[in-house]
Amino acid sequence: MTTQTSLQGDTHDAVEQSSEEEKELFQWTKQWYPVAVVDFLDPSRPLAMQLLGKDIVLWRDGSGQWRCFEDFCPHRLAPLSEGRVESDGTLLCAYHAWRFDSKGNCVSIPQSKDQQTEAKHCSNKQSCAVVYPTQERQGLLWVWASSGQEAQVESQLKIPRIIPELEEDSDRVVQLFWNVRDLPYGWDFFMENVADPAHVPVSHHGIMGSRYKDAKYYDMIRVREMSTQGGFSFEITPVAPMLKQKVHDFQPPCHMRVVSTFKDGGKLILALYASPTRPGWCRHIGCQVLVKNEAGKQPPGVGFFGLPMPTWLGHVLASLFLHQDAVFLHYQEKILAKRGKDRWLDAVYTPNPQDKMVIAFRQWLSKRAGGGIPWDSGCNSELPSAERDKQKLFDVWATHTQHCQVCQEALKTINRLSVLAYVAAVVCFGLGVMVDARAVAIKVAAAPLEQTATSFLTVVPPAGFGLALLSAILLAIVGYLLKKFSRLFYVYEFEHAHNH
Repeated sequence: MTTQTSLQGDTHDAVEQSSEEEKELFQWTKQWYPVAVVDFLDPSRPLAMQLLGKDIVLWRDGSGQWRCFEDFCPHRLAPLSEGRVESDGTLLCAYHAWRFDSKGNCVSIPQSKDQQTEAKHCSNKQSCAVVYPTQERQGLLWVWASSGQEAQVESQLKIPRIIPELEEDSDRVVQLFWNVRDLPYGWDFFMENVADPAHVPVSHHGIMGSRYKDAKYYDMIRVREMSTQGGFSFEITPVAPMLKQKVHDFQPPCHMRVVSTFKDGGKLILALYASPTRPGWCRHIGCQVLVKNEAGKQPPGVGFFGLPMPTWLGHVLASLFLHQDAVFLHYQEKILAKRGKDRWLDAVYTPNPQDKMVIAFRQWLSKRAGGGIPWDSGCNSELPSAERDKQKLFDVWATHTQHCQVCQEALKTINRLSVLAYVAAVVCFGLGVMVDARAVAIKVAAAPLEQTATSFLTVVPPAGFGLALLSAILLAIVGYLLKKFSRLFYVYEFEHAHNH
C-alpha cells in the first residue's frame, strides 16, 4: 500500500510543474465553440441549442450566412427557435410576427398603428435580438460565446481551434466524414476520456483492440508545457510497432487533437471537439484526417470507421463506439458529484503513469480555468440525476437524428424501401397463388369428369409458384431487416457484459 501511494504521488508531481507564467484565469465566454456541422443543418428552419447553459438559436439569413441569436424575442420572450425563416431572409417570431434581420435589428412590428410608429419602435434598442458572432470554418459553424459590440471586435482577433492540415491545398490530406452528437455527460468528462488512451482497448473491445491482450503498460511524457490559453500535450511511449509517435494535444476550450505518426510517414489525426452545452451534457463534433506519406500511401483509419462509407452510415454506426464510453461517463460524473470532495485528486486513485494527462487536465481546469464551466446565470447549474432508463440514456433520435438533415433523408429512404419490400412480397405471393390456381384449373379442366377430385389433389405446383413464393419470403425478410436497421436512428442500447 505504501509503494502504491508513493507511486501515485510521483505521478502527480510529474504533471504538476506549473510555472509562474499566465496567472490569469481562462476566459470561457471569450472563445470560439463549434456548435454544428453546416452540411447537416436544415436551412429552412431555426435550430435551438445551448452553449455554456445559454439558450441560443441558429438560423440562416438571406445571404446564406448562419447566424446565432439568444433564443428569445425581446417583445414577450417567446423562443425564436419556434419561429420561421422567411423568404426575405429574416427570422420571424411566430408569436406576434416580429421580424429580425441578420444583425438582430427588428425590421417589422405588424401590430403598430402606422409605418411611422413602427419605425420608431423598431429603432429602439430594446426591440433588437441578442446577437452572437458566428463564422464558418472547415465545414463547422462556430459561435463566439459572448455578445455585444466588444464581442464583435474581440471575436475577430481570435482564430478558432481549426485543423491546420485542412487549410493545406494538398491531395495528400484526406478528410473523412464529420460526426456530431449530444452526449449525456459533461464537457470535462469528455476531455478526460479522450486524454486517456488506456481505456481504448478495454472500453472499445472488439472495435479498437482486445481488453484481454491490449491493455498494456505505457508511459506519458509531456511534450508541450501547460499554459492557460494553450493547454498542453503528452506523448505515449512505447507506441504500437507500426507507429513512430503518438501525441494527445489538448487545446482549450474545445479541442483534443490526437496525432498518430506511422513509421512510413503517414499520419492519422483524430480531431475531437466538445462544446459545453448545459450541466451534464456536451456536444461532440469529430472527424478523422488521413495524411498520406510521400509515396502516396494512405494510413488506416480508426477501426471500420476508416472504411469508405456514406456519411449517414457513419453516423448510425458511431453509436456502437460512443455508447461504449457513455455508459461509463454518464454515471461516473454523478458518482464523483455525490462524493462532494473539493479536489478531484482526493476522490480518485491514480497510481499509474497512464493517468498523467488526465491529472494534468484536472489541474489545468482547477488552477487555470476557475475549476469548472461558468454556466449562464439563467441556467440551472445543478447536475441532472443519473438516467436509469437505458432507452433514454441511449436515445439517438434526440441526440443526433432529429438535428441531422443527412440522417433524416437516409431514414426516409430506408423506410420507403422497407414498405416497398413488403408490398413487393405481397405482390409476389399473390402472383404465385394466381399461377398455382391457374395450373390447378387447367389440369382439372383437362381431366375426365370422374377423375376431377383426384386431379385436384395430385397437381404439382408449377416452378413459377415456387419462384414467386421464394421471392415473397426474401422480400419480406429484406423489409424486416430494413425496418430493424432503421431502429438505430432512434436508439441503440449497449451492455459491456454482452460484448464478448
